[in-house]
Amino acid sequence: MTGVLLGSYSYAEFFGTSLAFLPALGVSHLRHRHDPTQRMPGRWMRRFGRTTSRLTPVWQFSVDGTPPPDIMKNAYVVIANHESTADPFLLSWLPWDMRWIAKAELFRLPLIGALMRFGGDIPLERGVRDSVERMLAECRRTLDAGMPIMMFPEGTRSPDGRMLPFKNGAFQLALEAQVPVLPVALAGTRNCRPKGSSWFGQARAHARVLEPITTRGLGVGDVDLLRDLARRRIAEALPAVRELVGVPPGELDSLEPSAVALHMPVPRQAQHTASHAA
Repeated sequence: MTGVLLGSYSYAEFFGTSLAFLPALGVSHLRHRHDPTQRMPGRWMRRFGRTTSRLTPVWQFSVDGTPPPDIMKNAYVVIANHESTADPFLLSWLPWDMRWIAKAELFRLPLIGALMRFGGDIPLERGVRDSVERMLAECRRTLDAGMPIMMFPEGTRSPDGRMLPFKNGAFQLALEAQVPVLPVALAGTRNCRPKGSSWFGQARAHARVLEPITTRGLGVGDVDLLRDLARRRIAEALPAVRELVGVPPGELDSLEPSAVALHMPVPRQAQHTASHAA
């Protein structure tokens, strides 16, 4: 009975907070509609995420790790594993601005879709070529303006908490723009909003900012290496993050067969120089 009451309160609180933030987001959207960074609308959107998650009694969120010192003025491709629809609310506690890529169907939902549009999030219709090209173009424009973007490289939520294979898109963008990849490991949100469930679960969740991965000296042909290194970084961090929030320990998330490197591969230019020196 207590769970039903807490869940009902959380739904009412979420919709009430959404309505309260909608006018401010709408005004910010109009004022900054030509800004490629969407910094100010995005700040309002993350304020909404922090406020609604703070007011619900069923979620306890925390973050740790050291962000790069230049992330408020330079572009990064930020990535995280994806457990739940609660992930964006947890990640709204990260202390920097960024634009998010989200599946287009979310933008068609009442209320939350309007908040996402006004907040400057970038829609993606998966499997639709024109939508993918528009998303990539907007991401490049955002990165060129010095604003980080946020992507879930699994492309969808994990049904059981284990990481799915990473797709290439985030890493192709990072290599093309020559910006670093910033991995974030998160755990606990699956119990906040399990995939396929429409109810709120009572849980703790935590996000840990990991060491950034440089793309300096790498080219678009190194996308597999960059992707696999980023996935390895998150997989190695997950057991400690899960333990922190009381998620039962399990096997380390398996790597794709092509994941062979624990450390950043030597850039091709350096390999070429070394071979001539030998």
